[in-house]
Amino acid sequence: MTGAVQAYEVMVLIDPEAEEARQEEIIARVRDIVLGAGGTWDAVDPWGRRKLAYEIDKKGEAFYWMVRLTFPAPALAELERVLRITDEVLRHKAVKQSKARPVAAARS
Repeated sequence: MTGAVQAYEVMVLIDPEAEEARQEEIIARVRDIVLGAGGTWDAVDPWGRRKLAYEIDKKGEAFYWMVRLTFPAPALAELERVLRITDEVLRHKAVKQSKARPVAAARS
């Protein structure tokens, strides 16, 4: 792997009707993509079921998951593709954190 890795925060909104096991499968798939791309899994923070500001697919609530990870920027496209085609994911947003780190620094 060459280039720099980038820190991201990814917010994932999951259908409120999805069972807990299915939610964990979705988050595990995110982890597999990140680790497969040579990244690191920094933290996962389930925020639980919350009311949406507006309805999405006729749903007024969603399960919120905040994931903090570090991985090469080109792998973001694959992560977003998988989240986009996963039926239970209502919305997702990846936000790049302040600075990229060289690969050597990311592994230490």
